[in-house]
Amino acid sequence: MDRKLLDEYARLLIAVGVNLQPDQPLLIDALVEHAPLVRSLVKAGYAAGAPYVDVFYGDDHVKRELIEGGPDEAIGYSPPWLIERMKSIGEAKGAHLGVLSSPEPGLFAGLDESRIGRSRMIEVSNVRRDLIAAGGITWTFGGCATEGWAREMFGEPDVERLWRLIADTARLDEDDPVEAWWAQSRRLGKRARLLTERGFDAIHFSGPGTDLTVGLLPGAAWHGGGLATAWGQEYLANIPTEEVFTSPDWRRTEGHVRSTRPLSLMGALVRDLELRFEDGRIVEVNASEGADVVHSELETDEQAPFLGEVALVDGESRVGKSGTIFFHTLYDENAACHIAYGTGFPFLAGEAAAAQVNHSKVHTDLMIGAPEVAVDGITADGERVPILRDEVWQLG
Repeated sequence: MDRKLLDEYARLLIAVGVNLQPDQPLLIDALVEHAPLVRSLVKAGYAAGAPYVDVFYGDDHVKRELIEGGPDEAIGYSPPWLIERMKSIGEAKGAHLGVLSSPEPGLFAGLDESRIGRSRMIEVSNVRRDLIAAGGITWTFGGCATEGWAREMFGEPDVERLWRLIADTARLDEDDPVEAWWAQSRRLGKRARLLTERGFDAIHFSGPGTDLTVGLLPGAAWHGGGLATAWGQEYLANIPTEEVFTSPDWRRTEGHVRSTRPLSLMGALVRDLELRFEDGRIVEVNASEGADVVHSELETDEQAPFLGEVALVDGESRVGKSGTIFFHTLYDENAACHIAYGTGFPFLAGEAAAAQVNHSKVHTDLMIGAPEVAVDGITADGERVPILRDEVWQLG
């Protein structure tokens, strides 16, 4: 991507993603390969009035050495200063922006998959999760093209082609990309309100390898589009975003499901993932590759094997219409319907039912939607109402 387009993308992430306001500090987390985009983000942050932009670079090669040769107690260790760094951005009512990609897919191949699964800095993640749940920060994620990621997607390191895809999914071709995203937010919000009003008791997915019923919480809301902080600052978490989602009743998922896209998890790829549920719990995991990484995550805590999210995406998604598998959850989850095991979103359930939302230290999305997967809403009296057919939205 040329510098002008890179700057435009950075401005979008700042103006809409975190909706940075004057005097609001900005925290950026990225990998060393993301430096060109980060420099544009810093430039856009200061132009928006940030008093300070704090950048932290990680390195997957360093992480590989930790997983391969570090002591057991170092796996998943959260340095206290990183915990305090995240807490401080909450105290300042600041913004957090994460840059994501797969700089070198397969880098963790051959390592102990259980150690890979435990390598996330859980304590730092928990602080961030709690801040989000309390509306204490604005936050978003954006993608960054790298040679390794392009090679995984296209078979060659065509970074410019990948940047074009990222730009398209970010709606940079619109006359006013910022307004285009606020319009997208309104569209998804309207769809979420419709689902909330219908008050379905459950959502059913059916297709090749899939017969899954996800029970919903009475009175829980669906959400789509932008979020707002406790003080009313609107922002758009995740660019792109094409989903409407809710937190289900974690006790009421039954059946089996087959993932329709590969899952990038903790630096490893999980392919052909199949899960079976009983009484809400994942009781069986099968995959042609990466099953042990999933098993390891599910052992993080007692509630990890239960669902925290169910999300619907139709065929109008720019990610889906690209016809491309990105091998990255930020994009692939916005191409198709998905579920997530692990923690849910208490703010969707309301004060009375918030305690019934799943709570865990993990949250992992896996894609289960495709044109051949039908989605129905099931009412309290058992009526089936079509929601998606051939990825076309049916509710009016």
